Amino acid sequence: MTGRLLGILAGVILSAAAPAFAAEEFVRTQADQAIILDYETGQVLFGKEADEPMPPASMSKLMTAAVVLDLIERGTIGPDTLFEVSENAWRRGGSKMFVLVDTEIPVIELLKGIIVLSGNDASVVVAENIAGSEEAFAKLMNAKAEEWGLTESHFANPTGLPDPQQWMSPHDLAKLAQRIWERHPDYRYIFGLPDYTWSEITQRNRNPLLGVFEGAKGMKTGHTDESGYGVVGLAERDGETRIIVLHGLANERARRSEADRIMRIAFEEFDTRTFFEKGDVVGEAEVFAGQEETVPLALDTDIRFTLHERSLDGAKAHITYQGPLPAPVKAGAQVAILHLTMPGEEPREYPLYTAKRVKGLSAWSKIGLGLQALLTPPEADAFQ
Repeated sequence: MTGRLLGILAGVILSAAAPAFAAEEFVRTQADQAIILDYETGQVLFGKEADEPMPPASMSKLMTAAVVLDLIERGTIGPDTLFEVSENAWRRGGSKMFVLVDTEIPVIELLKGIIVLSGNDASVVVAENIAGSEEAFAKLMNAKAEEWGLTESHFANPTGLPDPQQWMSPHDLAKLAQRIWERHPDYRYIFGLPDYTWSEITQRNRNPLLGVFEGAKGMKTGHTDESGYGVVGLAERDGETRIIVLHGLANERARRSEADRIMRIAFEEFDTRTFFEKGDVVGEAEVFAGQEETVPLALDTDIRFTLHERSLDGAKAHITYQGPLPAPVKAGAQVAILHLTMPGEEPREYPLYTAKRVKGLSAWSKIGLGLQALLTPPEADAFQ
């Protein structure tokens, strides 16, 4: 039986997990793989091949930084701890901080070189000083990935240079960025530094969102011939925080324009709406032989979700139950289901509970009800 739905419902229940590739029919990107993640909830707002492993290039340096930051948090090392530069680190090619062989550099400066300058040399310095070698440091990275549930990630080096044993999914990268931002607020400023100078060489931060997108806080870029151009971006606006990951873009210009476009979509086309709070009555069910004809139905959770506005605007809901419910009806009994459908989303079902007790009729009232049913003539057949 279908119950009466009270008010206008055009939202989603908070307790429901969003599909991994939500809103893909509303958002398009030229990136080979992509994700938009809501920082507060960890909810995937949009995904394109978001759980497929990929060569992450220097975006994997986020895990290099995460290992260092966690060691600082534990007190194993400090931001002022000095790390020695080996000839191996000094000779490392690609993006460089331009460390000098046989010098000592504070950990905090090496972190800036890794995050802002994407220094392969700086990454090797921290790996060798913490674990003795790049291979041993990669084991620490893999252990951290397992600890944090990054199931589509594996590391072979701290630099992100091409290796068949080095991969991450966009979803794992977004979760990694979320974890770093949450655990290390005192070091967030490093990701947003516009430039950094070491060995009297000033280099700019390659993150294309910094200084362009209002609220951008940075995170990490990556590029190799194998992976194309990629970016992990984090931004804050009006109390909301979004994380994006793009991978496989054709060039730096495409990365710059697409990062700005997708981050704008992340804030402008996704919305968080609250429709009911826990305990609010959302509908009613008919009662048979009760002192009241209906009983109110309530949810045991808030109705709130963050989704693409077209999904929210197109939501439809209805209530079903086996009824009329025979009186007496207890308060707090689970008697009905709220069915919710939205464009681009999987259907959802949620239990509804009676919000009050309904007593049954007295014996004489039940007899009268039965007689009334016997004396009431049947309705004429509409097709007679």
